[in-house]
Amino acid sequence: MEIQRDFYLNQLIAGRHNGLIKVVTGLRRCGKSYLLFKLFYRHLIASGVDDSHIVKIALDDLEFVDLLDPIKLYRFIKEQLKDSDMYYVLLDEVQLVSGFERVLNSLLHIDNVDVYVTGSNSRFLSSDIITEFRGRGDEIRVYPLSFSEFCQGSGLSGFKAWNDYCVFGGMPHVLSLDNDDKKLGYLSDLFSTVYLVDLVERHRVRNKEEFAELLKFMASNIGGLTNTTKLSKTFKSAKNVAIGPATLAKYLSYCEDAFIIKKAERYDLKGKRYIGGVAKYYFTDIGVRNAIIGMRQQEESHIMENVIYNELLRRGFRVDVGVVPQRIVDENNKWQRRSLEVDFVANRGNKCLYIQSALMIPDEQKRRQETASLKALNQSFAKIVVVKDDFRPWYDDDGIFYVGLLDFLLDESLT
Repeated sequence: MEIQRDFYLNQLIAGRHNGLIKVVTGLRRCGKSYLLFKLFYRHLIASGVDDSHIVKIALDDLEFVDLLDPIKLYRFIKEQLKDSDMYYVLLDEVQLVSGFERVLNSLLHIDNVDVYVTGSNSRFLSSDIITEFRGRGDEIRVYPLSFSEFCQGSGLSGFKAWNDYCVFGGMPHVLSLDNDDKKLGYLSDLFSTVYLVDLVERHRVRNKEEFAELLKFMASNIGGLTNTTKLSKTFKSAKNVAIGPATLAKYLSYCEDAFIIKKAERYDLKGKRYIGGVAKYYFTDIGVRNAIIGMRQQEESHIMENVIYNELLRRGFRVDVGVVPQRIVDENNKWQRRSLEVDFVANRGNKCLYIQSALMIPDEQKRRQETASLKALNQSFAKIVVVKDDFRPWYDDDGIFYVGLLDFLLDESLT
């Protein structure tokens, strides 16, 4: 079954003729080439564009090996422009061309050329790629399959789909594999022979084993507070490996730039400021995360939290971890400081959501525990508790909205 990926296709369609280079970025193998060369190409044809006015070049194809030279590539594209009508240039794996930035900037000077590119190594996918085009790039960030897309592509639904998704994640090729061993093998190879090698080579990481060990630790600690100083001490005591905090911070930034992980910063909701030094990290694809640690540590509560975080990012929210400082009187009648946590503070435009992720709420005590941080907030923004259970959404007397996990993931109107 074909996955339409309309969320991203509509962004490409909206960007037609906007005078910018449409740059499709995202984790390697998450479906960028398919989006551009299949879905967008089909849209252009259906909208009346003649095939002769669509220049498609897959730069990793042997047929186009001569075009890896930037001058030859530019001249080849120019040769395809036979009239003054609009031409659509679709370049896949453009990072294979040395000096591709100059080619793209030169194409911007041609009035009847609309440019779309993808790339799939960490050089191209670096988070500052848009600056390479001097402010003339329009980024379309592509994520692995959302839960909704996974259901569409797999033909599964409900918790049967969830059980597969929270183990094997949303890398599109996984859906074409017919057993669990093949899926795990694909994801493991993707990490070890593509992501890890790419990062080590680009950044000239001297110790590949240490770098891999860091990613294993992060995979074991999704949603946990991470401090590079404490992490350095952990490596020293548990692994007898000396890696300084600065080096660890640099390694984590490499992984962020390649979209393997994403950092959620902590935000003091009362002091209205970011809290430095400690952050949480989540994996862009939960299947890759699971493969890194050999499918061990399948804590569904943490996986669910990671999936909700990714879904919020996909929907265009900036997502932080909320901290609510409080002063309370203890049993000795002394004032004590404590901090309550809001799993996610999601901002998009003038909309703000406070979201808690709860695997289950079996009783009133657990409900009070999960909502304590939300009740401590005086703000009038929406407060949501996402629970794995299947139930009709409802509001409690404090205005907190309770919704089932599958409803939340499948219905974007809930955010």
